[in-house]
Parts: sequence; structure tokens; C-alpha cells
Amino acid sequence: MSIPATREFGYWWHRYRRTWRGTAVISVANPLLFVAALGFGLGQFVDARNGGSYLAFIGPGLLAASAMQMGFLNAAGPVFQSARTGGNYRAAVTTPMEPADILTGHLLFTAFRALTDAGAILLVLVTFGAVTLADAPRALAGAVLTALAFAAPLSAYAVTAERPAQLTAVFRFVIMPLYMFSGTFFPTGQLPGWLQKVVWFSPLWHGTELCRGTGRAAIHLTVLLALTAAGYLAARRAYTRRLTA
Repeated sequence: MSIPATREFGYWWHRYRRTWRGTAVISVANPLLFVAALGFGLGQFVDARNGGSYLAFIGPGLLAASAMQMGFLNAAGPVFQSARTGGNYRAAVTTPMEPADILTGHLLFTAFRALTDAGAILLVLVTFGAVTLADAPRALAGAVLTALAFAAPLSAYAVTAERPAQLTAVFRFVIMPLYMFSGTFFPTGQLPGWLQKVVWFSPLWHGTELCRGTGRAAIHLTVLLALTAAGYLAARRAYTRRLTA
């Protein structure tokens, strides 16, 4: 990572230091409320399968889903606003920083946010037995990769978006359906056969499976890394076109 990229990271870190209490409620408290309500509440009425509890099922799923949401929130509005006239990106590009440095620094901060937020959620999940201590590192890595697999391609889209409504549409028609049908709340095996094939292309499903430690970890890891790399390359081109125009 270049020195200029760390400066962009520093900008977002400085902003986060002033607002972390409020963002922690959205990023950490909300998923934990879902875990408590569904895992301890609804979970009492759900039959345990394969010797596991519904809490152990939904905990890692919500961990991955919260990482997806965090990746979206960091790559949608902030990127859109920063690329506008008078935004942070416009100021940064007048310095020795290149558009690629700006992108790298912002994604590095997204990874940091994913690491800290997921770590806080995992601490609670481990405490209540939803995730074992031995499985926690894998779940943490899965959450960070899930966030980046969404943040990188979304950055490419957000930096070129002309209206906030475009980002709202992504949330409504991409993020929310993935949230509901990627195995967060119930096994995807309960879906119709054709929809199960569609779910395979969901980054959140791969992140959820990786956080749970189910399926073939190498495949899930490869898909998330490929999406992150492809998104990063697309974002580099989009940032260069947008910020040097």
C-alpha cells in the first residue's frame, strides 16, 4: 500500500473518531438485536437440526449480512458525496494522491470497519455459544471479505452515479433481496431448485457459508476474492475517469 493511500485512510479514520458511537449502534447493536430476537426468541420454536441450535445457525448468517450492509454503507453514500464537486475526493486529487490511492485508502478503511464491527459482534456470539472460539478467526475473515466483495464493485458504481436514487435502487433491488434469500435466516435448500442455482451467484451466500464453516471453504474464499479483485479493477478505472475528467 502506498503512503498516499494511508492519507486517505487517515481522513476517514479522523471522521470515524468523531462519529463512531452513533455508527456503532447501526453496525453492531442492530445485528445483535436481531440475534437476540431471532436466536433466543424465535429460535425456541425452530427445530434444531444436525445437533445445532437456530442461534448457532443465524448468528454467523447475521454476521455476514451485517458485513454486507456495512460494505454498502461505506461504498454508496460516502463515495457518491466524495466524488461530487467540493467533496473529499475532489480535494484529495489536487494533492500528489492518484485516484487509485484514494480508492485504496477508502477500501482499507472499509476493511478496518468490517474487522472491528465483526469482531465486536463475534465477541458476543462466542460468549453465547453461537460461534466457537476455534471458528471465530474463520468467521471474522469471512465477514471482512464479504464487506470488501460488496464495497469494491459498489465503489465503481457509486463514483459514477449521478443521482442518489441510483444508490437507493441498489439497496432496494439488490441488497435487500440478497439479505432475505442468501441463507441468512433459513437454509437455501428450502428454496425452489431454480432459485438455489441463482443463490450460488450471491456474494452474501458465499460469505454466509464461509462464516458458518459449511460447504467448500476454498470455493467461497475464491469467489469473494475474485469479486473483490474484479471490483477493485473496475473501480480504479471508474475513479480515474471520474476524478481526472
